[in-house]
Amino acid sequence: MRLGTFLQYAGDAVRTVDQAVALEQAGLDAVWVAEAYGFDAPTLMGYLAARTERVLIGSAILPIYTRTPALIAQTAAGLDAVSGGRALLGLGASGPQVIEGWHGVRYDRPLARTREIIDLCRRMWRREVITNDGIYQLPYPGGTGLGKPLKMLTKPVRDEIPVYVAALGDKNVELTAEIADGWLPILFLPEKAKSVWGKALDAGRARRTRGPLDVVASGLLAIGEDVTGLRELARANVALYVGGMGARGRNFYNDLMRRYGYEAEAATIQDLYLAGRKEEAAAAVPAEFLELTALVGPAGHVKERLEAFREAGVTMLNVTPVGPDPIGDVRTLREWMG
Repeated sequence: MRLGTFLQYAGDAVRTVDQAVALEQAGLDAVWVAEAYGFDAPTLMGYLAARTERVLIGSAILPIYTRTPALIAQTAAGLDAVSGGRALLGLGASGPQVIEGWHGVRYDRPLARTREIIDLCRRMWRREVITNDGIYQLPYPGGTGLGKPLKMLTKPVRDEIPVYVAALGDKNVELTAEIADGWLPILFLPEKAKSVWGKALDAGRARRTRGPLDVVASGLLAIGEDVTGLRELARANVALYVGGMGARGRNFYNDLMRRYGYEAEAATIQDLYLAGRKEEAAAAVPAEFLELTALVGPAGHVKERLEAFREAGVTMLNVTPVGPDPIGDVRTLREWMG
């Protein structure tokens, strides 16, 4: 099992990269950079590449509607070049709120679009001369008529950059297990993962022609006898996703919470959040959920949670250190992971 973390995109970006550098020295294997509707991810990823020596650097995620397939391929290849082959390309559909509200792009055909973009990126990294007749028409048929099939001008460091997909719904998870190199779930509860996603993962893997699927899950990290209260730091973020990241009936995270068995709690969190009562929504997040999705508590408890993630098939554990000694906690966890 490898060890990663998310670069916090809110606040002082330079300062958070400083922490990532220190965590690399403590044994971290990967750093992932989010992109919502704040700073873009590739700028911070390039800065990370300049400041680090060994860690893998991934996007988590680049929304597929915000860039052409060619730009996605170019961005990943550029990062791979300046990092010496350390790039991980994390992609996801995001949701209608951000895609239509912030980017002004229609949210449609997420599964077909994901499949097509991944195929195009891989062909572009192999420097094939690109034509495509699908969602993306290459060369574009409705313009001047001067477009021509092209291949990537520069030679990528690798012709296979690992592609990870953020997926929650059954069809998207099945697609991910079929064609991606890795899966980026969110709000991952190890004990419920098989019952929620097992059939979709099995169906996708049955058609898989690539190597083993990397499974990346995340949680807060704090090791100590008196740190249990730090689990509460996740409340507001869980409430944001379950309550506010999507409209009623179109919130993927709320659906996930319901599938975990927290139907009433998911409904309450959404009702409160959409009514503007965000603190009450956070308070409604089940304490059990916070405990099972984090690695926070005495050493024995954290070891148990580590094994739960391992048994659930997680191959990369992304932690957000929140304890008084983040470097020490990462170093300790790295030792336990072997």
